[in-house]
Amino acid sequence: MKIGIVSTAVPLVYGGGRFIVDWLKEKLVERGHQVEIVYLPFVERPDEILSQMAALRMMKLEHYFEQVITIRPPAHAVRHPRKVAWFIHHIRGFYDLWDTPYRPIAANAAGLALRDSIIAADTECLSEARHLFTNSRVVGERLRRFNGLESEVLYPPILRPEMFVSGTYGDEIVSVCRMEHHKRQHLMVEAMGHTRTAVRLRLCGVSMDTSHVQGMRERARALGVADRVTIEERWISEEEKAERLKNALASAYLPFDEDSYGYPTIEAAHAARCTVTVSDSGGVAEFVRDGVTGLMTEPDPAAIGAAFDRLHADRALAARLGAAAREHVAELGIDWDTTIERLLA
Repeated sequence: MKIGIVSTAVPLVYGGGRFIVDWLKEKLVERGHQVEIVYLPFVERPDEILSQMAALRMMKLEHYFEQVITIRPPAHAVRHPRKVAWFIHHIRGFYDLWDTPYRPIAANAAGLALRDSIIAADTECLSEARHLFTNSRVVGERLRRFNGLESEVLYPPILRPEMFVSGTYGDEIVSVCRMEHHKRQHLMVEAMGHTRTAVRLRLCGVSMDTSHVQGMRERARALGVADRVTIEERWISEEEKAERLKNALASAYLPFDEDSYGYPTIEAAHAARCTVTVSDSGGVAEFVRDGVTGLMTEPDPAAIGAAFDRLHADRALAARLGAAAREHVAELGIDWDTTIERLLA
């Protein structure tokens, strides 16, 4: 089949929104399909969102592809008689983050009118899809709440899970993802100031805000834990992720109200490492069950530090939770055969 994977991207910014696209193409090609990725530049500047959506709406793709699969918003605005939407998040500042400090525009008459227009456009474009999937129950619930649409959860797998293997359980809590304020690595640094064991923390990933990373380095020094906190501010390859997780004590992922369980959680699970997370982490809670596949605390540094200490003091617990996390991947059907079967049904 001739398949177009249509998604948006911020040029030169990489992360999970690109992984899901690139990995899907590779797995479709392995199964004999002709596949082209159509990446469309998109920026979330309020005064440009509707014009960008209108441009996507005018694209004629049925002459090239027998089916299109849309991923990152607002790629779902494209028209096609066999459009399948794998919806990974809204433009959240106009949805669930509207009543938070992350709102991108004033809540005056003009701002409310823009918000209403974006929601109406999303609802119309998504309702056209032959199938509507989300990457988590959290995103599905947002679609139901804001757009009145039902969807099916389709959890995204990682490209090569066999790369992630389990070694010994060392001293390090490892976190591999973009280092941004809403990912809350700063809570992990603060947590280290409350630890009483020799547990260590390793933060790995790029950042669009180098001052934020520098602030975490300075905070680690101020807390007297700089010798136990390693910060690698750079792009981390898949091979390096696997190497760092292999002998880690556990993984930590503390985003604010994340859309899904996040690749860091599933990568750790494949390496039989549990994840430490927090109660307001959103979709992460769909995978991390406290005391079963990981540890969940309140988003409080002292509580997070206690969780770090608990795993360091009880390696058998870390191993048991990690093994359960790996088993949970299979229980949820997070694999490429299941994913592609549903997308092409």
